[in-house]
Amino acid sequence: MLRFLDRRALRSLLLLGCTEWLLLAAMLYLAMRLRFPGDPASLAESFRHPSLQALLFGTLLTLGMAAMGMYQPHMRETLSGRMARLAVGMGLGVLGLTVIYYLLPQMHIGRGILAIAVALGFLAVLLLRSLFQRLLDGETLRRRVLVLGAGKSAALIPQLLRRRSDRRGFALVGHVAVADEICAVPQGDLIDLHGTLHDYAAREQIDEILVAVEDRRGRLPMEALFRCRQQGVAVTDMASFFESESGQVPLALTDPSWLVFSGGFLATPARRASKRALDLASALLVLLLTWPFMLLVVLAIVIESGPGQPVLYWQERVGQHGKVFRLVKFRSMRTDAESDGRARWAGKNDSRVTRVGRVIRKVRLDELPQLWNVLRGEMSFIGPRPERPDFVRELAAHIRYYDARHCVKPGLTGWAQLLYPYGASEHDAAQKLKYDLFYIKNQNMVLDLLILLQTVEVVLFGRGAR
Repeated sequence: MLRFLDRRALRSLLLLGCTEWLLLAAMLYLAMRLRFPGDPASLAESFRHPSLQALLFGTLLTLGMAAMGMYQPHMRETLSGRMARLAVGMGLGVLGLTVIYYLLPQMHIGRGILAIAVALGFLAVLLLRSLFQRLLDGETLRRRVLVLGAGKSAALIPQLLRRRSDRRGFALVGHVAVADEICAVPQGDLIDLHGTLHDYAAREQIDEILVAVEDRRGRLPMEALFRCRQQGVAVTDMASFFESESGQVPLALTDPSWLVFSGGFLATPARRASKRALDLASALLVLLLTWPFMLLVVLAIVIESGPGQPVLYWQERVGQHGKVFRLVKFRSMRTDAESDGRARWAGKNDSRVTRVGRVIRKVRLDELPQLWNVLRGEMSFIGPRPERPDFVRELAAHIRYYDARHCVKPGLTGWAQLLYPYGASEHDAAQKLKYDLFYIKNQNMVLDLLILLQTVEVVLFGRGAR
């Protein structure tokens, strides 16, 4: 179930999240002591369940931070950006606490102590984040990776992992060329082993060997690699390495045999039942929370377009196993947007979008009627976004493995929506497919909950909307 946590960056962030959770709980304890110094009687009277109250405080604020994307492995931000995310995330946590205090009055904390605890927590988390960032940028916690190969495949590494944030989890020691291989990496990156591969790995404390040899037949030093494995050194192929480090399936490095033998794609009866339960619970909860906004959207569309004009927009989309279904949305474009019958991508500042449509697209309110598709079982809450049949036929003809995204139900939100902006071209569709395949391959309940939580950030900041 936690297979996707094989990604080293995610394990580090999980450790960071647990540390911050405990740190925030400790800050509430500290706020209690500051509020009632030397007065244990008043402290006991005000806090009847201090341990539970502290853990609840830490949990809600940590969830708020997660909702703001503060546990994404490849986040790049300035100090001011980190402070802004932290402030909004803690604000969401306090909002959640307010609801819980209303439902469970015995867990209530006074406003003064809550304000002190939030202020202390803000400073403590900011300091911890700065220390964590320094550790990630240093060499201490990075895995030492030796690349076996110096040809064209090996030369792809700086192209596919070009950002500094992409390399926080590892440090490339260098490249070892194999026999008869045309060198495509800089000469300065080549390493002379001065002995055997396993001796070098032990001497230089190599944690992982990345096999980047184009033609492996008869070229791989299998005995030496086996000796390295016995020494505890991981041996990884290019596709698995990039999947682990980037959170996407690299299409340029992927062949059918790797997809068949690499694991994942689990669709057990228990997984299907748990996913359906999450779909129903999420759809009903969102419907309960957003029905007033839906009524306002209906009213705004009627006022702008006039009585008699359609409020909802029905459109054919391709679902699981290629089955076509009718997706429903609030109408955000003019009624003559596709009067010629041709399907078109929505462009930036699209002139077909109405004034109301521009607003509801920005905050994703136009997607809310799709809760009906989720309740009917045509869509899931988490999954690849469904595309129109015309686009699917065109994209499947040009993009390898595109049809693989239809082995699961399409979703309201997904892994690609978190990590890639709005797609409106064949190139964008190919890039998003890498993330969709990663989700399909590694799907589980924990990953679904993480995506669901971080979708809050997408909605609040309107990322990827057009």
